[in-house]
Amino acid sequence: MTATEASRRFSDLLDAIERGETVTITRGNHPVAEIRPARRRTGADLRAALADIPPPDDGFEEDITSALTLLHGEEGDPWADA
Repeated sequence: MTATEASRRFSDLLDAIERGETVTITRGNHPVAEIRPARRRTGADLRAALADIPPPDDGFEEDITSALTLLHGEEGDPWADA
């Protein structure tokens, strides 16, 4: 499918992809992209992605608490003295 045709028939393009088709988009008779159905992500995917990452250190909870304090403004206006 040409880029122009994909633009004009975008809804049809999405319908085809939703049915499981992979569509190649061309420009000037050269393929420039392939659009395929999105892969559903699962908890197993997340576990695999995090498998080699070390767990948070002991200061992690304190860092999050400090960041939340800044977001909620419990320490006052940071721009007050500016």
